Amino acid sequence: MPVPEFRNEPLTDFTQPAAHQAMTEALARVRAEFGRHYPLWIGGRAVDTPERIVSYNPGRKSEVVGTVARAGREHAEQALAAAWEAFGPWSRLSAAARAAVLFRAAAIMRRRKLELAAWEVYEAGKTWPEADADVAEAIDFLEYYGRQALRLEEPQPLTPLAGEFNEAFYIPLGAGLVVPPWNFPLAILTGTTAGPVVAGNTVVLKPASNTPIIAAKFMEIMIEAGIPAGVINFLPGPGPEVGDYLVAHPRTRFINFTGSMEVGLRIYEQAARRQPGQIWLKRVVAEMGGKDAIIVDESADLEDAASGIVTSAFGFQGQKCSACSRAIVVDSVYDEVLRRVVEKTQQLRVGQADDPATQVGPVIDQAAFQKIMRYIEIGRGEGRLVAGGQGDDREGYFIQPTVFADVDGRATIAQEEIFGPVVAFIRARDFDHALALANDTMYGLTGSVYARDRYKLERAKREFHVGNLYFNRKCTGALVGVHPFGGWNMSGTDAKAGGPDYLLWFMQPKAVSERL
Repeated sequence: MPVPEFRNEPLTDFTQPAAHQAMTEALARVRAEFGRHYPLWIGGRAVDTPERIVSYNPGRKSEVVGTVARAGREHAEQALAAAWEAFGPWSRLSAAARAAVLFRAAAIMRRRKLELAAWEVYEAGKTWPEADADVAEAIDFLEYYGRQALRLEEPQPLTPLAGEFNEAFYIPLGAGLVVPPWNFPLAILTGTTAGPVVAGNTVVLKPASNTPIIAAKFMEIMIEAGIPAGVINFLPGPGPEVGDYLVAHPRTRFINFTGSMEVGLRIYEQAARRQPGQIWLKRVVAEMGGKDAIIVDESADLEDAASGIVTSAFGFQGQKCSACSRAIVVDSVYDEVLRRVVEKTQQLRVGQADDPATQVGPVIDQAAFQKIMRYIEIGRGEGRLVAGGQGDDREGYFIQPTVFADVDGRATIAQEEIFGPVVAFIRARDFDHALALANDTMYGLTGSVYARDRYKLERAKREFHVGNLYFNRKCTGALVGVHPFGGWNMSGTDAKAGGPDYLLWFMQPKAVSERL
């Protein structure tokens, strides 16, 4: 039976009474499961350890969401061995058989959509719409990558040669390490795991320590969907003890990482060193953050631009690699755009993520809170504070959405990734200057231009150096299959998650020629 054409998973409309009630009930059911413990999963069996990773609700920091077993180096060795043991039979399955597991997992996620979103509300501090969108994206990755695997198994076109039969095809790499982040705890985790797996590889999955319960739920879903033993090995554990060990291991074939630039660069460096017994160049796929800018030209719809800046800067508390942290506005409309952004920012409701009225929830933990507040203090000396600037960590980790005006393009808060609800307004003399300011960063992930002038948009298309560029819309919210996502420079390897080429990063082409 043919697989239907890919369509993005619809988002839930919580303004509808039935959806609102269903989410309220899902939150209650999930809260009733708080405190459960989840084991490692290695080679198809549960493995417990005496050490624990404790997951807390960032909005109520004393509230324990659950615990997971904490892996050590011996478990990492066992997990990699299990992945290699499973690689042979899994890689020999047809793409259709592997994709079927992903399609079943997508169906399970769809049935449990609000439950999974509720876990994200409590464990990651996502508001209802942000959590719902995260789960929808996870479903999209499963559906999309399953279809891409089917496409790549088809015969590849070659130039015919008389007297020979020639063919080319793709084969998987082997066993690898997947290291996803906490900020999209189901979506990115699902995509970075499902892509390599449906291509025929096996993996050791080391989830983020801030959101291990959502990761454990993903593992439960994959087991229910029929993933064979050893194909995905679930290994929560500390980065220095487990992650670094597996990155350097001579039998690790690839590393699929999403996270900070600092950690990504260390992985890139470690993976480049050949270890005794290593017979390949390790492949590293890394998405490492950004310092994303929205340019506003005098020809723009200023109200639309202000709304786009606020949504891009403060959605999920600015904890997105695609978040707008620089608003670069041409001089003639600077004051007006700033006024509108400040007005909209001051209207945002900060509160507990499980409250449906909340628009800005908590940041992820104490370390993030302290880091963001340090940047706000730096910002007080680098710009004019016009909104926010306050933090409160008595109950949870809450920071008011913060806007600094009149920031120099080379200022610290205009150059370093803050990963929090802080945006710096930078005044540009004209559009030429705005483009120069936008490109004056080591990153190159997302950007946006608000303008009605077609010549300026076409120029930005050529000269605004980011992997994902948007015109007259926010710079966050990439959709699987619609906006292949990834960045340049220190934003990573630009593997374009959710795009038609993504699976090729986890495969290698082989050509076979036979003389007739």
